[in-house]
Amino acid sequence: MTERKEPLLVVGGGAAGMMAAITAARQGAQVELLERNPKVGRKLYITGKGRCNVTNHCTVEEALASIPRNSRFLYSAMSRTTPEDVEGFFTKLGVPLKVERGNRVFPQSDHASDIIDALFHELRRLKVPVRQERALSLCCEEGVVTGVQTETGRVFCKGVILATGGASYPGTGSTGDGYEMAAQVGHTIVEPRPSLVPLESEEEFCGAMQGLALKNVVLTVRNRKGKIIYRDQGELLFTHFGLSGPLVLSASAHMRDFQKDQYTCLIDLKPALDEPTLDARLVRELTENANRNMDHVLAALAPRLLIPVLLARAEIPAERKAHDLTREERRRLLELFKRFSVSIRGPRPIAEAIVTSGGVKVSEVDPKTMASKKAEGLYLAGELLDVDAYTGGFNLQIAWATGRAAGESAAAFWSGQGQEQVPE
Repeated sequence: MTERKEPLLVVGGGAAGMMAAITAARQGAQVELLERNPKVGRKLYITGKGRCNVTNHCTVEEALASIPRNSRFLYSAMSRTTPEDVEGFFTKLGVPLKVERGNRVFPQSDHASDIIDALFHELRRLKVPVRQERALSLCCEEGVVTGVQTETGRVFCKGVILATGGASYPGTGSTGDGYEMAAQVGHTIVEPRPSLVPLESEEEFCGAMQGLALKNVVLTVRNRKGKIIYRDQGELLFTHFGLSGPLVLSASAHMRDFQKDQYTCLIDLKPALDEPTLDARLVRELTENANRNMDHVLAALAPRLLIPVLLARAEIPAERKAHDLTREERRRLLELFKRFSVSIRGPRPIAEAIVTSGGVKVSEVDPKTMASKKAEGLYLAGELLDVDAYTGGFNLQIAWATGRAAGESAAAFWSGQGQEQVPE
């Protein structure tokens, strides 16, 4: 009679956790997955505006270049699970994919649920039970992880993969529990902070334009010294607190030190027109509407909510007739159209961030196996680690790659074939 082994436990049913569980089960490990939510993949439902940007159709080198924090740590895992591998993985699970602008990869259906369902059905096919339980702490004996304490009791195991996520979107279950569990066995936690997050401004005009979405504008971010740290074209949104939208979320990942630095967003409202061409257009509008008020003249050049802000910042009364506009006033308008500045106070709270920057210090984790250097039988994956990337599918690529690496290594440990870990 074969001796029954304790299971390999995966804590967290997000992208990294499900990939880890599937990988380990495919290698023959007896796997159980602990997820505090009633359903797995809750955060995946909201990625890519509900469409799930599963990865980026690019090379490993290009993917690593889009990971500003600790990309070298990810080289091994990303090389073994490339973006192409991820596309192949989901295609084999029966999810047709498509590539959109910026090489972003989505399910053809545009439904994140297709990705989640495919992962869940694969877990069922592999007979991986999903237990709705909240893990509270790790159980260790002489430096070896032997179980997980949950709200209902202790679950014994042979090996644990922690994939609990970061601290962003706590409503999805990412409440930072994994940090406490990792710290409990000696891991250093780099202070979590928001990344890919809306930005706050003290400028009152942002609130006045709440709800205004600007498409095909160019956003440039400068730091205190005037150095350009980000520039791209796309869409942004004015809110009651400041700025949001795809451009702003991407820019926030480059604004990494609000305590020591100051940042200013400059918006080119008319990127298709250079200054001489735009000035000529302004002159034409002023000439053709010489007897009209300026707020009516600008209706041909700017959205309704933006017009009073442009006039106020250019110190031009709304009732000023076009033929009375001075050359200096026209110059100020031109400057605003090409460099509409918004000073940034800081990021929104981490609960509103798409991803968390910070987490388990990567020097305490084996980059090839995702094994903890602090406790034998412990593996870590996904957003729990101190790695984060720009938008475009790169953060999920990190989750799949680290989840797979952890799953392979933990399965080998479970079967007794893995190398012994020597805690520091």
